[in-house]
Amino acid sequence: MKIKLPLLKRMQENRLFWPLVALALILVVDAIFAPGFFKIGIVDGHLYGNLIDVLNNSAPLMLVALGMTLVIATGGVDLSVGAVIAISAAMGSVLINPVLGNVQITNAVAADPTLTNTPLWLVVVVTLVAGTLCGLWNGMLVSRGKISPMVATLILMVAGRGIAQLITNGQIMTVYYTPYFWFGNGFILGLPVSIYIVALVYILAWLLVRKTSIGLFIESVGLNSKSTYYSGISEKNIKLFAYTFCGFCGAIAGLILGSYIHAIDANNIGLNYELDAIFAVVIGGTLMSGGRFSLLASVVGALIIWTFTITMYTFGVPANALLAGRAVLVLVVILLYSDYTRRILNRIIERKGLRHDATN
Repeated sequence: MKIKLPLLKRMQENRLFWPLVALALILVVDAIFAPGFFKIGIVDGHLYGNLIDVLNNSAPLMLVALGMTLVIATGGVDLSVGAVIAISAAMGSVLINPVLGNVQITNAVAADPTLTNTPLWLVVVVTLVAGTLCGLWNGMLVSRGKISPMVATLILMVAGRGIAQLITNGQIMTVYYTPYFWFGNGFILGLPVSIYIVALVYILAWLLVRKTSIGLFIESVGLNSKSTYYSGISEKNIKLFAYTFCGFCGAIAGLILGSYIHAIDANNIGLNYELDAIFAVVIGGTLMSGGRFSLLASVVGALIIWTFTITMYTFGVPANALLAGRAVLVLVVILLYSDYTRRILNRIIERKGLRHDATN
């Protein structure tokens, strides 16, 4: 008699299953050992609390993870997203500051939060264009130059922060223009503006990859690029699109981060975001070898990283020990996704299924 596939087995084959399980486990630990983690208050009509901080702080990582998902799905990787964030944020800060070059901002300028050298809409456009061009550069090196994705993006990863330093003349650029702060610190209906930005970008990405043939082409390139080429699909253009979109997402992340901290330090803004983005995508079940992917699972992966981070801070873990805690999280995720773990779970599910059928 043919045994029906149990519901649990179908669930654990879904790419969202393990990310949601990991997120639920972290929240359960918070509920047991730090119940105050879930406390949410209202101040000046805005929601505040650890959960709101998770959403707000994870927004730039969610954006970068969306772009990184498409890149990894093609079988590539983008190590330059942190540098793209720095370049984009540096462009925005220099355009806003009325005093440019290596001249320090005067107290009179600092005291006037309405003074700007460039209209805000133009600042946003130039910031997005700068990051998108960085992604286009990476895509050209990978798709047309036939350079290994790791090497091609490593070039911009190393040079990008130098470019950001040149843009800011090696200074920490402080931004005083208050309308610019809305992207990282504003609220709509009590929730951070950054969450709405992530939602819009996610919807755009989802429509592109699920309502057009682009998503199928990306998965095809990641699974077998040669077969894709002989099928008449332009592998070069698909890879170029993926890297360009990743640069676009990095630019929006740079806009939010620069707005959030009110200053641009080219050495530190976006630091290690490439590693966190790769980790978020891997948590989401996208294989580094390319192929099938899930945008929503990558977003959940970014949420897991920041939920874990804020949980560690809530427990009083010092910042210098946070990397060790993340290493443990990486190890647990790798074990969950290993073939050995999957085989064990499948055996358990099959045994329970056999017992259930026997009793019936």
